[in-house]
Amino acid sequence: MSLVCLNTITDIAAASWDALLVDHQPFIRHAFLSALEESGCIKPETGWHPQHLLWEEHGKVLAAMPGYRKNHSHGEYVFDHAWADACQRAGLPYYPKWLCAVPFSPVSGARVMGGQQAVRQLLELLPAWFEEARLHSGHINFTNSFADSLLEQQQDWLSRIGCQYHWHNRQYRDFNDFLDTLMSRKRKNMRKERQTVREEGFDFCWYQGDELTQSQWDFIYVCYANTYAVRGQRPYLNRLFFSLLAERMPAAIRVVIAQRDQKPVAMALSLVDDHTFYGRYWGCLAEFAHLHFETCFYQGMEYVMANGLSRFDAGAQGEHKLVRGFEPTLTRSWHLLRHSALHEAVADYLQQEKLAVAAWALEARQALPFHRQQP
Repeated sequence: MSLVCLNTITDIAAASWDALLVDHQPFIRHAFLSALEESGCIKPETGWHPQHLLWEEHGKVLAAMPGYRKNHSHGEYVFDHAWADACQRAGLPYYPKWLCAVPFSPVSGARVMGGQQAVRQLLELLPAWFEEARLHSGHINFTNSFADSLLEQQQDWLSRIGCQYHWHNRQYRDFNDFLDTLMSRKRKNMRKERQTVREEGFDFCWYQGDELTQSQWDFIYVCYANTYAVRGQRPYLNRLFFSLLAERMPAAIRVVIAQRDQKPVAMALSLVDDHTFYGRYWGCLAEFAHLHFETCFYQGMEYVMANGLSRFDAGAQGEHKLVRGFEPTLTRSWHLLRHSALHEAVADYLQQEKLAVAAWALEARQALPFHRQQP
C-alpha cells in the first residue's frame, strides 16, 4: 500500500483515472485535466504545480485526488486571500499550499475518487504528507456529498459553505411553460428582454464540439478572451486548451453563437453530462441590450428543457440570476490549516460566515420570480 504523487496527470493512463469516476461530469475527467496541463494553462510557471495523489495497493490505483501545489490563490473561486494576508502580517508562512480542485472551474463534484475504504485511507494520510511536503495548508474545493461525508469524520478539517445559483428543470414542456410559473411582472420583463433581442435581428445557432470549424473556435476564443480584456486582465485559458478540449471530449461541448446579419457577435460555451448543463465561458464583440441574458441564460434554459436535462449550473456569483429563476444552492469546501493559531481564528470566522451565508441563501429565495416557493 502506498501514497503516490504525480507531477502530471499524463503519468496515469486515462482509462485508470476515469475508471474511478462514478458519473460522467466532464471537469474531473482525464481529458479535461490533461488539456489544462498540456496547453500550458496549468504549469509551475503559472503557480499551478500539479501534484495529483493516488492510493495504490499491489500496483492497482484504488483512490485518487486531483491536486496542485500553489504559491497564490488565483483561479479558485473559494477566496482565502484574507487568511494569507493575515499570515503575512503576523510573519507566518501561508504558501505553498495544496489545493484539490478543478482549476478555474467553480463546479461541485467528485474530488476524492474511488471506493470508500480506499478514499478514507488516502484522506487519513494527507496531514502527514502535507508536513513531509512542507505544505502549510490543504484545501478541497467544491466537494460532493460523498467527500463531505468522509471529511466530516477526519480531524482538523474545517468546512466552509458558499452560495451559487442553479436553475432546475421541473419537467417544463418549453420556455412558455416555465414562464407560466412566474409572477406576472417577472414574466413580462423576461418576455420583453427576449423580444428586444429578437427585434435587434439576432439569431442563435447551436453546435457540438466536433461540429465547429477552426475559424469558429478562433471566434469563440476571441470572445472568451475579451471578457478578461475589458477588465484589464489576462485570461486563464489559452487558445490551445480549447483545441485540445474539442479534440478529446467533443461530445461534452455545447456552443451557442449569436449572429446578426449573418455575422457572429457573441457566444456561450457550456459542457454537459447526463443530467446537468454547465454554463462556462461567455463573450461578445460588442454590447447589445439583453444579449448577455439571452445567450448565457435563456438559450441554455431552452436547451435544458429540449434535451431533458434536469439542472443548469451557471457558475459562481451573480445575484442577477435570481430574478431569472436560478435558485440559491449551497456549495462546500474543506480546509486544513497546520498553524494552530490560524486554525482557531479561521474556525471561528467560518462559523460566523456559515450563519451569514445560510441566512443570505434563505433571504435570496424571496427574490425568486415564481408564483409560490418552489420545492
